[in-house]
Amino acid sequence: MIAVSGATASPRSDGLVSKAVQALGGESALAGVKTVAVKGTIRQWEPEQSVMPGGDMRLTNDSTFETVVDYGARASRTDWVRNYVYPAPRTYTFSEIVTPDAGYVIGIDTTARTKQSMESNPPAHAMSGLRLATVQREMRRASPMMFLDMLRNPDRVSDAGDITSGGTTYPAVNYTVSGQTFTIAFDPQTNLPARIRTMDYDNIWGDVNFDLVLSDWRPMGGRQVATTQQYQLNGRTVAERTITDVQTNVPVAADRLMIPDAVKVSAAKPATGNLHYQWVIRRQFIGTYLDSDNPSFDTRVTSSLRLVELGPGIQHVVGGSHNSLIVEMKDYLIVFDAPVTDAQSNWTLDAARQKFGAKPVKYLVLTHHHMDHTGGLRAYIAQGATLVVGKGAAEHFRSVLAAPFRRNPDLQARDLSRAPITEVADKQVFSDGQREVVAYVIENPHAAASLIGYVPAERLGFVTDLWSPGPPLGATLNPNQAAVVAAVKKLGISPVKFAGGHGSTADYSTLAALEGK
Repeated sequence: MIAVSGATASPRSDGLVSKAVQALGGESALAGVKTVAVKGTIRQWEPEQSVMPGGDMRLTNDSTFETVVDYGARASRTDWVRNYVYPAPRTYTFSEIVTPDAGYVIGIDTTARTKQSMESNPPAHAMSGLRLATVQREMRRASPMMFLDMLRNPDRVSDAGDITSGGTTYPAVNYTVSGQTFTIAFDPQTNLPARIRTMDYDNIWGDVNFDLVLSDWRPMGGRQVATTQQYQLNGRTVAERTITDVQTNVPVAADRLMIPDAVKVSAAKPATGNLHYQWVIRRQFIGTYLDSDNPSFDTRVTSSLRLVELGPGIQHVVGGSHNSLIVEMKDYLIVFDAPVTDAQSNWTLDAARQKFGAKPVKYLVLTHHHMDHTGGLRAYIAQGATLVVGKGAAEHFRSVLAAPFRRNPDLQARDLSRAPITEVADKQVFSDGQREVVAYVIENPHAAASLIGYVPAERLGFVTDLWSPGPPLGATLNPNQAAVVAAVKKLGISPVKFAGGHGSTADYSTLAALEGK
């Protein structure tokens, strides 16, 4: 349990910062650091890719890194080896170069590569402004140089009261720089920083505390270094970094920090304002981050999502990394999935109004609980939709909808705690006398409480993550695809095509033909 007392201006702020600088090694020692080289390992978990809704976090990767920073050049480079275990085993070896005005990625760092990365040989791309701002924030959070800046710029520091965690009370200050406020709690025994917090928005949990918790301090490189660094989201550890070596004032070749002029000229500046920091951070946890200034699509490919008609009154929302399906009924609409953010949902709602007039979205059907396919649910619920989920997921989503979301960049805050939620135990039939739509429970290894959609008259199914229709299939079915084939047989349905929460559409026969191979 973490509690924060009321923050007021207090003369103690300067004393806390001064003592922390001294405990870290002293002002002279910090000021004397011109370059630094850091080596370490990091382990990361994703809480909203669990098997069960609200269940145990999945381990996503174990990685190693080597970072060099040249404070005079105001540039850094981190060389990564990321060994992913989820959503599929793979290794990405790449480098990130960060400067005040541009970021650059050398190599492949994701399954969701941008157009620029795909067209570059060897693979490389400029960071989006969203990613650049996020990396800059997180590097500042983890750097002891932040405390030197606080000491020398007391106007940026104010008293933040006390933070209580684990039965211990920590005095705290707020530090505001570049439009971002960090709340730093200090260990009252050692005077060292214990917890560095930002207040973020998470597309599932709503308003969250994102903390860097520092411990296991040891002398390294002429100063004190927290060799264990845990990142906590509302008190749950989602990443743990171990520092294994720190060297100061090592030579750093200038060309290691260079971004090619051809890239720099069109590279995005760091984004500003209320940003989707958690989306950027945690999509990288699983190696699926689309490095674009619009979280939904690659802005170098398109300027918008789009609708594709799959049949009378049936629209597939495509053009981005994640899709939805809109089905028109006599007096209302049904939408399957609310991916990414409320900004994408707002676009879908606007597009639906243009296509279908004043018909409201009466039902939002979620195929499963994972954050990338549900992060835009609040926009639908706010305009009156009933949430439809698989059996066992209602309690999770009641907690989600009860959470405050004042920091949501895309939707005005309101109380959604009393929104109606329907659980599907076996199947849910939506019928208006003219059209029938069905949501079926599907057993699978990817996520419990999962559903697939089906429009019987058009013989059209909708599936997310288990099969991404459109891309070429392998020689055999993987376990998720096999679950789709098994479900179709068990349910006794006869789909001709499936539309996907990823990909596009494909003939179901191409998938079924692989059964038994």
